[in-house]
Amino acid sequence: MQKQKAGSQLMRAALGFALGLVWLVPFYLMISNSVKTKQEIFTNPLGIPESFTWDNYPEAFTQLDFLKTLFNSLLITVVSVVVIVIFSSLCAYALERMQTKLSTFIFMVFVAAMLVPFQSVMIPLISLFGKAQMLNQAGIIFMYLGFGASMSIFLYHGALKSIPKALDEAAIIDGANRFQVFWKVIFPMLKPTTVTVVVLNTMWIWNDYLLPSLVINSPSTQTIPLKMFFFFGQYTKQWHLALAGLVIAVLPVIIFYFVMQKQIIKGVADGAVK
Repeated sequence: MQKQKAGSQLMRAALGFALGLVWLVPFYLMISNSVKTKQEIFTNPLGIPESFTWDNYPEAFTQLDFLKTLFNSLLITVVSVVVIVIFSSLCAYALERMQTKLSTFIFMVFVAAMLVPFQSVMIPLISLFGKAQMLNQAGIIFMYLGFGASMSIFLYHGALKSIPKALDEAAIIDGANRFQVFWKVIFPMLKPTTVTVVVLNTMWIWNDYLLPSLVINSPSTQTIPLKMFFFFGQYTKQWHLALAGLVIAVLPVIIFYFVMQKQIIKGVADGAVK
């Protein structure tokens, strides 16, 4: 039995190691080709660089206008996520605690909205926001709230069911109003769900290309995915600069993950236990 168990563990470890290598292949190709010349990328795309060319990084950094572009991406992502968390948590709290036919209907509308593809509302949405002069950073934040609220409300609504209403009643008896009950009693208990909502929406908004390409027209307010697109011209594709730019672009996400790793893992684990 012990030999069978050891053999089974060895097979699982070998399978996990193999899957890990497969998962790392795209990162290897991105990093190795980012330090090659444009000619070497086409002649030897899979091999180790013959001579490391670090000039790709300063040129990509300059063409991306990285500091300004990074600020634009951070501004849109952070503000959008904060707005989504605040409004979706408040909305879910009101819908879950009211327990009326109207609240149930509104919640089902939010759930149904998760099934509506963006492409089906893309043209009328852009036309409407264009007439309202909101094809800018403020407009795209408002759009992200609309598209991200449905899933976030669904997650918060499910988490709120596990929090007894007796806590609300006890806080109200102690003199707290509804907003104080939510922000000081209920919202801190939703931390695992909040972490999940923040991570999911941050990854989606940070990497989104389609919506910013339709809304943001000014070069000074473009995000990283938009700037990355211009490495791929109509007639030439600057792979050496594009891959170096990709390495630079993913660094903030990697740093964010390592800084928030404990909170992310704890939030997902606590959410799974609930």
